[in-house]
Amino acid sequence: MTTATVATRLSAVPYPPSFQKGAQNAVTTCLRIQPDEKVTVITDEATLPIAASIAAELDALGCEWNGFVLEDLAPRPLNGMPAAVLEDMESSQVSIFAVQVQPNELRSRMEMTDIVNRRRMRHAHMVNITPEIMVQGMRADFNAVDMLSQAVLDRVRTATYVRATTAAGTDIHAQLNPAYKWFKTSGIISTEKWGNLPGGECFTAPGEVNGVFVVDGVVGDYLCARYGILRDTPLTIAIEGNRIVRISCENKQLERDFWAYTHTDENSDRVGEFAIGTNIGVDHVIGNILQDEKFPGIHIAFGDPYGAHTGAPWKSSTHIDVVGLGFNIWLGDADGEEQIMRDGVFLIEP
Repeated sequence: MTTATVATRLSAVPYPPSFQKGAQNAVTTCLRIQPDEKVTVITDEATLPIAASIAAELDALGCEWNGFVLEDLAPRPLNGMPAAVLEDMESSQVSIFAVQVQPNELRSRMEMTDIVNRRRMRHAHMVNITPEIMVQGMRADFNAVDMLSQAVLDRVRTATYVRATTAAGTDIHAQLNPAYKWFKTSGIISTEKWGNLPGGECFTAPGEVNGVFVVDGVVGDYLCARYGILRDTPLTIAIEGNRIVRISCENKQLERDFWAYTHTDENSDRVGEFAIGTNIGVDHVIGNILQDEKFPGIHIAFGDPYGAHTGAPWKSSTHIDVVGLGFNIWLGDADGEEQIMRDGVFLIEP
């Protein structure tokens, strides 16, 4: 199927009018696409209506774009990103990935983001985007989210550690490594760092994390869709020297699945990401990691540290986020501590 045929196909797919605001946010506010730019749109059968709403905004802008439906190019789950997609990205300034992921497809996404990183493309990563997210997180005031994210970024970049607790039992201490960079992915996407949409977080690779993290929000990747919100059956993770040492959960199948995922390779159990969610347009978790990791609070991820950006020198073939709720957060340095969040509410002004 040619890209022209895909464009015609997308244009014929109906979508709810309620998607329009989120799609417009993605194209004009977050990606700031210009009429003279070329865009690669990657989607799948399950996400066609959302991709169609984005395509309509691209058409309204008048820019050149090529679309790809993954099932037209290769069987799922993908063993790698189809060559036609990667080839098209080589001549685009912007890419949009709106897809429902399947197990063991991380490699294909890494092949895509390798091109994004090398060519410094503006890339919107809309993994597992849903209609619910299109009418919630994607309708946020991303300029306000960006201002808050910058205020957080300014503080964390001078901190030497982050300490956090929750009523559910989280009590962690993250020592920060000054050699590792902090980034914001606030929804305003630049060539510096591709970002998830909806956006709203500041993240780094931590130097070392110790303590207990209680996941009463969600776990990431394909386990998120499998297990949903964990408020009633939280997963407790004990971390020592940046590694998982124990986990416990009343849901023993989740416990087994999470343990297996985080022991895929030698670094799958290592804390690779430490992040503070800043999307103040999101007021509750919905059981979808794409939006829930932006929920105000802390999430960490085990596995790959996004070293191309953070500067962390190690790698992993896996990356799985875990989200908690109702955080108290303190930033510390040689001069003392500053509390920036109490019971899930930011105490700082942009």
